[in-house]
Amino acid sequence: MNEIAPSFAFAGLSPELLVSNLAQSLVFWRDLCGFVIAYERPEERFVYLDRGGLQVMLKELGSPRRAWMNGDLEKPFGRGVNFQFRIADVDRLAAKFVAANWSFILPLEDRLYRVGAGQIIVRQFAAHDPDGYVVRFSQDIET
Repeated sequence: MNEIAPSFAFAGLSPELLVSNLAQSLVFWRDLCGFVIAYERPEERFVYLDRGGLQVMLKELGSPRRAWMNGDLEKPFGRGVNFQFRIADVDRLAAKFVAANWSFILPLEDRLYRVGAGQIIVRQFAAHDPDGYVVRFSQDIET
């Protein structure tokens, strides 16, 4: 089991996603998106991932112990949920998705959003993880 680094701090919000195959999910979340395993519980098929303070937990369906299910889970998982991760290297990450031939559901774009009385321009893209969760990466490029 991995030990938590002394400098590790838990985020205020850390969604736990049920996944059909933890190994396949790690190829996406760790190898492609750049999250690292902060700690894991292999006996529960559970990992806690971190990418510069952005955190997500993955737990394989059918694994021992608790699973937080409110009903039957059918693919695509997470219908209606869009997980946005604000990062500093969206162009580099989008290039990794292209190199991996990963499909985008929202191609890399610059988008103006109204925020209160002001506005912000973000560069963003979105894709599905192996279970169909919508994952969007964005970077502020102008306020």
